Amino acid sequence: MNRRTSLLIRTLVFLFILNSLSLFYYFTHHHSPKPSSSSSTSKSSPFKVNNYLTPISHQTHFSKPWPILPSYLPWPQTATTAPLRSCEAYFGNGFTHRRDVLHARDGAGWFRCWHSETLRSSVCEGGRLRMVPERIAMASGGESLTAVIGRREEEELPAFQEGAFEVDGGGFVDRKFLVDREFLDRHTMRDLIGKIRIVGGKDFECDEWIEEPTLLVTRFEYANLFHTVTDWYSAYVSSRVTGLPNLPHLIFLDGHCMAPLEETWKALFSSLRYAKNFSGSVCFRHAILSPLGYETALFKGLTEDIDCSGVPAKELWQKPDDHKTARLSEFGEMIRAAFGLPLNIRRDGKPLFGHNVLFVRREDYLAHPRHGGKVESRLSNEQEVFESLKSWVSGYKGCKINLVNGLFAHMSMKEQVRAIQDASVIIGAHGAGLTHIVSALPKTVILEIISSQFRRPHFAYIARWKGLEYHAINLAGSHADPGTVIKELTDIMKRLGC
Repeated sequence: MNRRTSLLIRTLVFLFILNSLSLFYYFTHHHSPKPSSSSSTSKSSPFKVNNYLTPISHQTHFSKPWPILPSYLPWPQTATTAPLRSCEAYFGNGFTHRRDVLHARDGAGWFRCWHSETLRSSVCEGGRLRMVPERIAMASGGESLTAVIGRREEEELPAFQEGAFEVDGGGFVDRKFLVDREFLDRHTMRDLIGKIRIVGGKDFECDEWIEEPTLLVTRFEYANLFHTVTDWYSAYVSSRVTGLPNLPHLIFLDGHCMAPLEETWKALFSSLRYAKNFSGSVCFRHAILSPLGYETALFKGLTEDIDCSGVPAKELWQKPDDHKTARLSEFGEMIRAAFGLPLNIRRDGKPLFGHNVLFVRREDYLAHPRHGGKVESRLSNEQEVFESLKSWVSGYKGCKINLVNGLFAHMSMKEQVRAIQDASVIIGAHGAGLTHIVSALPKTVILEIISSQFRRPHFAYIARWKGLEYHAINLAGSHADPGTVIKELTDIMKRLGC
């Protein structure tokens, strides 16, 4: 017994010493970044970032892995060209025309753009790119909304000075600016790209390096869900087009204050910071310039005829079709995966706990510094319609129906997406909240109530591109007859076998 006890004690002591050595190795190798001594490294004095004293060094950050998405289809990185105005050209990788603006020489910087003839837009990327925040005129961004009430929009939008961004030209610099006017006439983000300068390697000094791929995003209508979804989609497509191995980090090139939609930005990407929150120059090993949301098919489809129907990805694997797409389903799964929601949900037959009918409400809330807190009514008797539906549901004999009161202004973004995912039917007056249907499951039915002042095709198109069943009740004004809404919903429920 004494021999066994002695052996046990020696084993425990050995494991303790081994663990101590492992911890010593970890902390000495992961928490003591070496100061840099050349143009590709940074200075050794400390500086402040976001009010924290940080040693100037190469900053490495954890990058989230791509989730496995059931509707994922490959994003080819080859010279394969999606046919002009095909569904893949609109919603997938139509960015196949490559233009190398600056070739890398002897470890210096590089810059190229991928152009889409269909969208007339470009995804640009570069390496050894330096951002100088003091040369971007705008508010700091990221403040609480209540702290900046009344701030003008002009203060939040970026004005790029010459050299706001610079790329390392190494030992050979043959021009001052990265691109010429001919290039700008063909590509977007003119104000930013047109101000990028090329500097010699000896002048390329950085206060901080970010090693991981980073998306640079400029937002305009940042508090509106529809426009923010177009920004999310643009950022997602940019990440796929450039073949990033993990979810990129994100920097906002604008001075907007915080908004509830920021929750989804943080969930979708590896990290989030505002450009003006850096106190010194920042260099990127790999930076990607995401096009504006206005340049996506989601927005351009409002004025262009995009002949695309949503179908399951499996169908396109078996039989590709230029007039069919699964890209919006892939994107919707990406949003759900970002919040940790299940992806392999099958909706066959009657749900065990009944059908959820989600009524998306329009509520008053403070959206941005210039907003008065009142939301324009699109359905003047919305509460009456909801109460009538609640009464109808309580007496319906066909099956169990759960009427969900979609008070999105009082729900987190994750709760909103979960409510969309759980719904068999989604009802709502025309409004940005309905953009959430990008995350709806297959076989979800959409019923939109449209007043005469807002006959816009946003959600009919999204439903079509997603492959969802869509119905509309067009009003003569803004007042809906509850009986008409109940009749439409009754017909829908019967088609669902209820």
